[in-house]
This record gives sequence, C-alpha cells and structure tokens, in this order.
Amino acid sequence: MTLLGEKTSMTEDAILSDLLQACERYFRLKVLDASPIKIGYLNLKWKLTTDSGAYLLKQYNQKRLQLYDQKALLEAFQLQMKLYDSGLPCPKLHSYEGRYFLTSKKSELFLLMDYCDGEIVPPGKTNEAQMFELGKTAGFMHHLLNEQGLRKTPQFIMPDKDDRLKHWRTLQHTAETARNDQQNAIFKKLHSVTSSIDWNEFVLGETGWSHRDLWMDNLLFDDKKLCAILDFDRMKYDYPQLDAARAVISGALDNGRLDVKRVRAFMEGYNIHCPMDEKKMVQSLKLLWLMESTWWITEDMADHKGPPIRFAEEMLWLTDNFFQLEDVFKNT
Repeated sequence: MTLLGEKTSMTEDAILSDLLQACERYFRLKVLDASPIKIGYLNLKWKLTTDSGAYLLKQYNQKRLQLYDQKALLEAFQLQMKLYDSGLPCPKLHSYEGRYFLTSKKSELFLLMDYCDGEIVPPGKTNEAQMFELGKTAGFMHHLLNEQGLRKTPQFIMPDKDDRLKHWRTLQHTAETARNDQQNAIFKKLHSVTSSIDWNEFVLGETGWSHRDLWMDNLLFDDKKLCAILDFDRMKYDYPQLDAARAVISGALDNGRLDVKRVRAFMEGYNIHCPMDEKKMVQSLKLLWLMESTWWITEDMADHKGPPIRFAEEMLWLTDNFFQLEDVFKNT
C-alpha cells in the first residue's frame, strides 16, 4: 500500500502526482490512497481509493504507445463499453465529454476505470469451475461482439510455408554459429515440424472481433467464477478461435501437461453461446502455434523475463505435441 505522501521512484511519483491532479480536474475525485499495481509492461497502474469508490488509473507509456494505433485503441474502448453495458464482467471506463483517452497537464495519456475485485490465477493453475466460467464468458463476449455479422479484414495473415522454413533455418544457423546446442536443437525441431505440416491443415474459421490477449494476467477469478476480463487494448477484428486457444493453453497447461478435463470444461461453457468441439479446439491450438511461435521462440529467448518465458514454454509444448494433439483428447 502506498500512501499519497510516500515516494516510489521519483519518476513514477511525479507521474502519479500529475495524473491525480488530472483526475481531480476531470472527475472531481478526492483520492485517499493510491496503490501501485505491478502487472503489465511499461504502462503504470494504480488502484485509487477515493471518497466515491475504488478506481483503476492506467497511464500509457509513450514508448509502448508507439506500438499501437490510437484510432484502434479508441475503437477497442468503445467495444469494451458495449460489452460492459451488455453485462460482460469487465471494467467500466469513465469518460470526460465523450473522451476515454485523457491527457494530463504534463501530456501523460491515461484511462480511468472502475476497479474490479478478484485474483489473478497463475498460468496452468485454474480449476474446472474457473475454466467453465472462462469459456462461458469468452463465448458470451464473442457473441456480443459479432452478433451483427460485420465483415472486415482479419488481423492475422497466414504466413507462407517457405518463408517460415527460411525463418527457422536462419535461427538454426545463428545458433550453430554461436555453438548454442540447446537453441540449435529447438530451431531444428521447429524446422522439422514445419516441414512436415500440410499447410492446408491450418483451418481458418469464422472471423470476428476478438480480445487477442486472453491469458491469465488479464483475467480475475474467485474460487469458482470469472470476476472480470481486463485489458482490451489489443482488441481487433480477427479469428475468435484464437482467443479460445490462448485461454485454454494459458489456463490448462501445467508442468508440461494439458489438463483435458479443464479444456473440456472451457468448451462446455463456450458452447452455451458459440460452437466449439474437440476438432475445432485442436485446429485452434495449431493456429495459435502458427501465429505465436515466432513471437516467443527467438534467438534471445534465454534473456526472456516475466510472461514471455511462459509463452515460450507454451509454444515449445505445442511444437512437441503438434502431431499428437488429437490423441491428447482421445486418451483422456
């Protein structure tokens, strides 16, 4: 807990002071306490205790903001509010004169939203009840987002097989040159798996608006339910099945084993609002591997810290089990 008079780092303290002045100016908030939330990359967050309730204050780091299209962010905020108004458990965003993205006197961009109670469950440590609720809520979200059947160009584009093979060959050569036997074996395996795949095996299903970051750090649970879905910054028009695969691999892969009972619990919940069966789940996990493997299995992955370590583990598990995913379900 950080009281308003206490110092964190000078930089963060100055940013917080600037933002609190902005919150008072825009929303007339009397802030009694500000507690830093140390989750996420670069963006700063605080839980604000005020005379009118609890809020979450999110500052957008200028360096990270360059990676985003602000127009797309604003569209994501509008969709988040549509979901909130329709009953999806997610934070309510607070606007000033119709604007969600606000600017402080020192040009810091920030959001103010309701604070959501709940706990973050570590990757792989969910229970079946939580996975059922996650599936039900993810299906509800996809239903709400896509009930009008709008068609746009999806964010994910299928890579060319030869380009992907060339990518793994290049990394393998780099590892060989560096005499890094461990990485050389990994990249060699990836090249071998990629070479053996029938590219038509990748099934691109229905397109639609998707969260695109549906993993454990962006979910709040209690023992039996999902309390909130967080962080809609990456929401874009894509393939909703990738959300399902990301949620499943994040919630049900534990110590090198995919808990199929928890995967089935997710699918049971998801099916309340959107169709999902074992065949489609396998296809979705394979598509997730195709999209994310080059993001996390890299020549500098030995230097990974935090979430990228887990993401690389997930992609390596999918690499090792790519051709046995159907059997994972059959044998359980």
